[in-house]
Amino acid sequence: MAEEASPNSPHQPHFLEVRCKSFGKKSRFAAGTKAGFAVSLINRKLDIGSPLVSHIEAVKEEEEPIIFGPDAVLVDYGSDWKLQTVTEVDYGGITKGEGIKFIPARVPLVKGSDGSGPANKALKPGISLIYMGRIFIAFVIMFVLGGILTLILENLPRLLLLINSFM
Repeated sequence: MAEEASPNSPHQPHFLEVRCKSFGKKSRFAAGTKAGFAVSLINRKLDIGSPLVSHIEAVKEEEEPIIFGPDAVLVDYGSDWKLQTVTEVDYGGITKGEGIKFIPARVPLVKGSDGSGPANKALKPGISLIYMGRIFIAFVIMFVLGGILTLILENLPRLLLLINSFM
């Protein structure tokens, strides 16, 4: 188990703590974890109906926050800097249509076809007369091209003799 280093210790801890300021929960991640992975794990732990975490930022009083993109590696900038999550609610009620684009990180739960998953809507069959017509036309084109290729290959020796006689 990783031990937290004291402030005087030259060794840094082997993990980073990210505080979810909206919910008061802390999550620990290994050093070198990508921010996108951390956001997706935090979003999976949230209760249903809770606002999703959009990104992680490092904050310090009276300093501009450092925002981690999804491919950025989480970094500890020192004792005064704290890693925290940011949600839609943290922007003071800004919604998706008002200028900031939020990409949901929650993946829908997909279960097997053995009936243990949620009931799905019945889908209409995708076979129609237009679909069958397109398949028929594709077969016709395929056989026409095959016939043309066969004729060319059967007459190739004659074509080569004709070309050689003109040279």
